[in-house]
Amino acid sequence: MQTLAEGRAEAERCLLSGDRERALRLSSALLDSHPDDAETRVIHAAAWMAGGDWREAVAQLELCVGSPRVSHLANARLAFCRMKLGDREGALSAYRAALDERPGDFVQRLAYAECLQAGAQDDAAAREFFRTLCNAQAAGAWRNDATTPPHLRERVRNAMETVDRGRARLFWQLLDRHVAAYGEAAMRRVREALALYLGAIEIPAGDTRQHSKFFHMPGLPPTPYYPRERFPWYPLLESATGDIRRELDAVLRSHAPLEPFLGAPGGKVGDEYLGGDPSLRAWDAYFLHRHGKPFEEHLLRCPATASILSQLPLTIVRDHAPEVLFSVLAPDTHIKPHHGVTNTRVVTHLPLIVPEGDCRLVVGGEAHAWREGRCITFDDTFLHEAWNRSGQLRVVMILDTWNPDMTPEERVAVRDLIEGIGDFNAQADGR
Repeated sequence: MQTLAEGRAEAERCLLSGDRERALRLSSALLDSHPDDAETRVIHAAAWMAGGDWREAVAQLELCVGSPRVSHLANARLAFCRMKLGDREGALSAYRAALDERPGDFVQRLAYAECLQAGAQDDAAAREFFRTLCNAQAAGAWRNDATTPPHLRERVRNAMETVDRGRARLFWQLLDRHVAAYGEAAMRRVREALALYLGAIEIPAGDTRQHSKFFHMPGLPPTPYYPRERFPWYPLLESATGDIRRELDAVLRSHAPLEPFLGAPGGKVGDEYLGGDPSLRAWDAYFLHRHGKPFEEHLLRCPATASILSQLPLTIVRDHAPEVLFSVLAPDTHIKPHHGVTNTRVVTHLPLIVPEGDCRLVVGGEAHAWREGRCITFDDTFLHEAWNRSGQLRVVMILDTWNPDMTPEERVAVRDLIEGIGDFNAQADGR
């Protein structure tokens, strides 16, 4: 006497071998005696699908949706069948239901994006393709032909091409609004920056010490260090050094928790960016703002500092800037040479604790010795490094402002572009 599981297995073997008629008979017989068995019904639906009878397959699969053991598979196959029947909205609904259960199923997400594309929902399709590719590549798949199954290669190539077109379309549309508002001439450098970001042009020859890891605006004068007169707010900030230092001292005395600036103590990232004695080295931060978000508790703890910051022209870009922190460099710590993300903003240090000894900042090969209470501003897309070879902590307050060589119109356009790029990239996280 054959068990239900054995009967299912035999029906599936028939499907795999191409004997669709026998699979249909076997699954039908099983359902006569076990009408509530969803796993058998999914097999029965697959037999109808093998014969191209999409309507009967839909009828069977709809009875399986919600059954815990097969609901994801039922929804995925239901979406496929509805697409075959021309019911694009029904297919999208079924794909969404399947992905709600298994958001990491990047093959189903690929099919969902293709369904959006078939309905001419180009922007939504580009975002879903992007999320799909990011998810798959994070899992080690779809990085090249060797990591992509042959039957998926053409579909993955289509996804990549659609993402490239969709990103370009969305970002050019963002910029076009500013061209209409300010004129083509005012947006020339921003247009070049976007073309460079999208890979439409090559980076022009320039200072070999400079490299923007994210967004580079050609035409900005390459300037490792900026003269003081470019920042009329320096006197305001420097005059508050004593108050800021007292608040920093209170933070340090209270042993308030500091965060590793690089995100996690030790490990590969630390070895890549930090030199010095591994048992001593540390680059920690007490954040006042990060990625555009205020650290309210820290700002309340440092009211004089917060008051001064509110009067400074900090870079404001949603989810990106400002970045303001007390940067705490432990003895015998070397921040190794590296490049920043964009030359559209510059970095200012207000030195607060500079011990005797070898404490230096080097930008573009030019060394600078910090002086307490005296600001220094530099473009961190130039190769730069810093070290503390003394026996005490070195602390500077770091903040970012727009590159002073940009016009107000360029700043507005770049802010909107970076926010738009961030919104698009957030699709990789499903946000």
